[in-house]
Parts: sequence; C-alpha cells; structure tokens
Amino acid sequence: MSGADLMMSIHVTPCNVLVLCVHGSRQISGHLASGSCTSTTKVVEHMARYGICLLAFIFLLAVVPCPSAAQHTLGPGSSLSVEDHERPFLTSPDGTFACGFQEAGENAFSFSIWYAAAADKTAIWTANPGAPVNGRRSRISFRRDGALALGDANGTTVWETNTSGGAALTVSLLDTGNLVISSDPAPSTAAAAWQSFEWPTDTLVPSQPLTKRMKLVAGYFSLYYDNDNVLRLLYDGPEISSIYWPSPERDPFKNGRTTYNSSRVGVLDSAGAFVSSDNLGVNASDLGAAVGVKRRLTIGQDGNVRIYSMDASTGGRWNVTWAAMAQPCNVHGLCGKNAVCEYQPRLRCSCAPGYEMVNLNLKDWREGCKPMFRPANCSLASPEKPPEEQQRYKFVKMPHTDFYGYDLWFYQSVTFDYCKKVCLQMCQCVAFSYRLEGQGSCYPKSVLFNGFTSSSFAGVIYLKVPTDFNASAAAHPATTAQNTTITTTGLSCNPNSPEIIQGSSGTFGTPGNDAKWSYLFAFAGVLGILDVIFIATSWWFLSSKQSIPSSLEAGYRMVTGQFRRFTYRELKDATGNFKEELGRGGSGVVYRGVVDEGKVVAVKKLANVAGGDEEFWAEMAVIGRINHINLVRIWGFCSQGKHKLLVYEYVENESLDRHLFDTGRAALPWRERYRIALGTARGLAYLHHECLEWVVHCDVKPENILLTRDFDAKIADFGLAKLSKRGAGACGDGMELSHMRGTTGYMAPEWALNVPVNAKVDVYSYGIVLLEMVMGCRVSDQTTAGGEPLEMSQIAQVLRQVVDTGEVVRLVDGRLQGQFNPRQAMEMVRISLSCMEERSNRPTMDGIAQALAACDDEDEHPAYRS
Repeated sequence: MSGADLMMSIHVTPCNVLVLCVHGSRQISGHLASGSCTSTTKVVEHMARYGICLLAFIFLLAVVPCPSAAQHTLGPGSSLSVEDHERPFLTSPDGTFACGFQEAGENAFSFSIWYAAAADKTAIWTANPGAPVNGRRSRISFRRDGALALGDANGTTVWETNTSGGAALTVSLLDTGNLVISSDPAPSTAAAAWQSFEWPTDTLVPSQPLTKRMKLVAGYFSLYYDNDNVLRLLYDGPEISSIYWPSPERDPFKNGRTTYNSSRVGVLDSAGAFVSSDNLGVNASDLGAAVGVKRRLTIGQDGNVRIYSMDASTGGRWNVTWAAMAQPCNVHGLCGKNAVCEYQPRLRCSCAPGYEMVNLNLKDWREGCKPMFRPANCSLASPEKPPEEQQRYKFVKMPHTDFYGYDLWFYQSVTFDYCKKVCLQMCQCVAFSYRLEGQGSCYPKSVLFNGFTSSSFAGVIYLKVPTDFNASAAAHPATTAQNTTITTTGLSCNPNSPEIIQGSSGTFGTPGNDAKWSYLFAFAGVLGILDVIFIATSWWFLSSKQSIPSSLEAGYRMVTGQFRRFTYRELKDATGNFKEELGRGGSGVVYRGVVDEGKVVAVKKLANVAGGDEEFWAEMAVIGRINHINLVRIWGFCSQGKHKLLVYEYVENESLDRHLFDTGRAALPWRERYRIALGTARGLAYLHHECLEWVVHCDVKPENILLTRDFDAKIADFGLAKLSKRGAGACGDGMELSHMRGTTGYMAPEWALNVPVNAKVDVYSYGIVLLEMVMGCRVSDQTTAGGEPLEMSQIAQVLRQVVDTGEVVRLVDGRLQGQFNPRQAMEMVRISLSCMEERSNRPTMDGIAQALAACDDEDEHPAYRS
C-alpha cells in the first residue's frame, strides 16, 4: 500500500479516538470521534509525502488528557501531578475504588487506593508505604516503557513497578480494588504483568488473597504465614522479635489451627468471613451479603488485626466488626522494653520501677525504658554471680503484673526462696515470676518485655534492683509524667519536624511545542542510524565468538549436561548490569539474576582469582560434578579474560547469620537449628569423604550456610580454595596454600602456624558455628567481666564445666525461652568442644554427622511459658 492510499485509526489514551484519513499525498485530515483534543495535519502531510513512517508520529504524538472524565484504564505516557490530588488517577468501572494522591501529613502525600465512598478515604494499598512524597512537583507516571513510577519533587524515582512492555501495556483499576498492569485488552489478574494484590501493605479487601509470600505490615507489626503454615501476628522490633497471636503459650492445635497444609492462603469475602488454610475461620459481627456494605481487613499501628465494615448509605464511616486481640495489652511490644501496659479503660504505658523512658521528649513508647542504675556486666566466662555480688541486689514486688516470655529457665515444685536465690545467682536474671498454681512455679527472666498489668492476673513479678535503689520513690503503677496514653491513629507527621523541602521551579520543566516537532524529525533519522549499528554489531558478535581451548574441549563436553558456560554479556543482562546485590564476602560479590526463561540464580563475581582460563576451567570441571542436597548447586560459570563468575542456584531464605544474630528477627526455633547443624555436617562430610575429589572448604561460617524456604542447610562457596590432593585426603599430611584463607573467629590455629592444612580446619570452624547455634550469638563477641575478649582456651574451659555439670541451660540462647531439647544441646556442646582440640584429636565430619543423627529422632523439649 502506498502512502497515498494509507488510512489509519489511532486510539489515543486517556482522551478519545483520533481517526487520521490519508487521501493522496497532499490531503490529510484529522478529526476526533469525540472530545475536544486538537489535531495537527501539516507534519503528517509531509511525512506521507516523503514516505516517513507514521509509527514515529504515533510514538511522539502529544496526548491531551480529558480531566473531566473518570478513567479506569490508561496507556503509557499518562501521569498525574500531586497538585491535582483532588482528581483521582484512576477509578474502578463500578466506582467502588479510586486511586491517586492522598494527604499523609503537612505537605506530604502518598499514592494510594481507597474506597471512593469512604468518608476518610482510608487507604487499602499504598506505594512505598511510610515514605510520602512532597506536596509540590511530585508525580505518578505510567511511563512509555510500561512501568508505573512515583517521582518526588527533586526528580528522583522513589518507587516503580519494574515492568516493561512499552505501548502494549495498560494500567487499570479493577472493580476488586486491584491495580493491574497488563497487555490484555480486558485487564485481569490472570494476565497481569504486575498487580497491587501481590504487594499488599496493611490491608486486604474481599477476594484479595494473603499467601505465603506476602505479609501485612504496620510499623513493627506484621500478619504473615510462618514456616509451620500457621497464620501469625509478629512484633518485629529493632532489638526484639516476638509472636503474640495465636497464643504462643499453646501449640497450634490447641489454638484451633493445623500445621498440616501447604497452601498457606487466607481470603476475606464480601459477606465478612475470613477463612485461612490453617483452619482459622472468623466472621464479622454483621456477617451477610448486605447491599452497599464494603469491608476490609487491616492490621493497625497498635498491632491488632480487625475487620471493618462500611455502609455508604449511613455516611461512609468504618465500624470494627471483628478484632483478633480482645485485650489490647496482649499485643507484644506496644510499650517497648522495661515498660508495662495497662488498660484503664484506655491503653496506658508506664516504666517499671527503677526505669525511665528512653525518649522522654517525643513520648515514643516503642523505644521503651532504660534502667536508672548500672546493669550487671554478664559474659560467658561469668554466668553466675559470686556470693558477695549477690548481696548487692534486692527485689521490688509488682503484683498483678507479668512480662511474657524470655525465661532463662523453668522450675516446678520449688519454694519462693529457692526461686529468689536462683535469680540472684544468675547474672543475666533481671526479674523472676513466682506463682503457686498448686505447685510453686519459678520463671527467671533475662529481658523485661511484653509487660502488662491486670487485676484479673494473679501472678507477681519481682524486679532485681541494687540494694541502694529507693523502691518507694518508683512505686508502680507510676503517677508521674512517664504515664502516657497511647492512641492508635494512623500516620501523622510530627508538627515540630521541618516541612518537606520543595523542589526548585525548574524541577519539572516542560519543553515547548517546537521542541516536540524537532524530536519528531530527529527520531526518524536516528532510526536509520540504529539499524546500521545493529547490523554491524551483530556481525561483529557472531564473527568474534570465542571458542573453548582445545585442551579442555573434551572436558567441557563432559560437563555441559550438568552446567553450562555463560558469556559475560549474558550474565550482565541476566543481573540487570549487576543491579541487585545479595551479599558480599572475601571471595566476591553475589548478585541476583534471571536466566533461561525465568530461572532465578545467584551470580558471584569472583575477586583475586589466580591462574589463567585453562586452570580455572579445569577446577570448574571438577566442581561442576559435585552434587549434594546440603550443597548449593552450581549451574555454570563464566571465564572471559579478567571476568570470572560463578552461577549458583538461588536459595531464598538468606544465610544462617541473618536468622541467628539479627535481633530484629524472631528467634530461630530449636528444631530448625538442629536440622541446620545436621545438614551442614552432612554437606561437609560429603566434601571430605564422598565426592569424586575431596574438597576442603577453608571458610566455614554462618554467612556461607544458606537456608531454603524449609530451613534446610546448603553450604556455599565450597571449592573456591585449592582442591585437596587425593593422596592427602581428609586425614593426610595436608595441602599447602599460598596464603591464609577463612574468616577471623572461625580459623583454626594451624593457619597461623604456617603448616600444611587439611580437612580438620573445616572441623574446627564447624565447631565454632555449632556453638553459636546453641548460644545464638558470636563466639568472638564473648568478653570477660572486665570487657576483655575471651581466649579460645577460656571458652573451652567453660564448655568443659558445662559438660561436667550438665548445666547446658547456661549456654542456650535465652530467646528460645526454654524451648529446646537438653540432650541435643548437650551433644552439640560436646561436639563443639571436641572440634576445638588439637588437630589430631578432632573428630571427622562423618563422625560428627553420625553423632548428630543419633539424636535427631528425639521429641523436642516441652515449651514452657511464664
């Protein structure tokens, strides 16, 4: 078809349909099917006359939105300025939902979705929650590359969807409240490239599922599916984590839940019923499919989950129709550390006697209280106080009060005096709870957290304070200014904080019309240049493709069935130019990537790799054949000049150190700790004794133990040291390395002696890791009473005392609250001690795995609650 015969219909969003009729090379007319958008004909006439492709015109056509129309679908190029926040960006077809800018404080706005009929426009979803943008010159844009992006006043993009597809994509707000980016002419969740339902914030609406990969978050509180398939509420503070719903003092079955499910999904329906795969089922008090009633399930800033109902015909106000926590003070972390929650009848926080607010000026109870006296300096070397130290403390009685969890131990059928003596002897004990309950029960406490006072609670807590502390001056409940009522409102900006800085007048400059047509003609010229560059580049790439060295060609063919060789360009594209960093260590930096049609991998850029390509390829031919359930699988490698990279399987649950040492997370349960210890031992035993080439890892540490979704251990970074010679084996004279390898705190003594090393260096490192799994902290962080770092000989001496006396509770992580298997813990301590012996006396990893497996079938220690 010639340019004179061309007829084209163009759909211009978000305005109307523009029909361009080309009648010969000189006559081009434009008209609108509806609306008032203007048209331009002269440029199109010239383009048709000279044969310039009209696609360039379509790509650069200025779109004029119709501000009066309510849109539910928009195309690329659409945007909304924060100055127009009174106008929604999108509205659902049935008018139930709207999205756009919503006020979040003084001169602060967030991009959110809300029920259109709600009086307060409560958000059901927010982009980049907790970080509002400026009230001037900020903008939400559906870019021409297919990504929805939120820009701040200074021009930076603070949030985006990372979608791509160009003009083929549209953004729509569905009748369900789901914001969807899709290429489907009839947008739906099934064909969505991105949807807000997969990225919830603090709210679920009817038909929106909560799955195992999602969580609702409000401040430090979250609603999520735990790894045992149970839906839980978690307080995840900066120092302490604690599960508080369903009741942690009962097992899931006594709470009416079941762990025997794998779907991990919960849904709220329009009638007001929430049903979860763990057997949880709750109903709103106004259950029923009433016409006009809208519902949402929201986790609040007070840590409680509620179902709200709203009837537009009665003013659009939200009413609470169900709540997870009947007693507000049962929510953990509301008043912070060393503080007590009380409901009289509104929630009130106060510091425990002998403590004062950390942040008295801002009245921020999340930071809790700090002691007004100098706390005891406890260390691994001095877990008990000598008699003279015990006499320096007394106890302050707090009736009807308890601090949930963080028990150092649990004692039954003991007297009050015995319980008091136990707390005085334990350096880490800051208080104890004693209850008769038919038989005296004693709960020594290591941390004062989740405190509450209730007249219906019969227990008593006794705080350990210095003898010179004036108890009468700090009686509980306090009547000083430290008593503060907590409100549960949403986000509010501090009136004393500075106003958000506005952008300059040139932040969002708009080019004139002349510039638009200049771009039009420039674009047509650039297209031709790009074609030439593309053809030349393709010819160069195909003609210069590297070949495998002939000396390794046979070996490479042998291993290509298991893993493949990547080019540097492939891995650069797969990682988005090495954009998302997963971690880094002495051997290099690890990035997240996607290869082979969607397979997620971890790509490590190796640092300081010695030797040439042939030596590197030879080692890869050996490592590529190593395969064990407790070793991270290697999918391939890259060796191009200075670029040396490894492609590993992606292990989604991060490394052991994140779960073991991060105080902001929930404590790693004992069952998972023991399974990780056994799996790591089996993986090292395979490297030392069973694989085709015996491999010494040389850098065993928690950072190199990755965890799957089910908390199975997978050892990473094996084979990066020189491979051990088969003649030396795991027990031979050893191998020589050009320099020391490993991480301080985990390195065996023989590294410093400049003697050949063997597999026993891994055994030593494993012993340190094993002890850290028992203690929940770094061994290298242990200090004496004077603050000096402990020598390994001193630590070994403490371990021998524990083994001799059987008092393993002294070492076990206090965050477990007594929930561990004593025999398994003692076996781990024994093994750790043996791993620290002289090299010739250390056990083998095969023997360690067998010893741990012998205790693996035991039931867990019963969970005690204070």
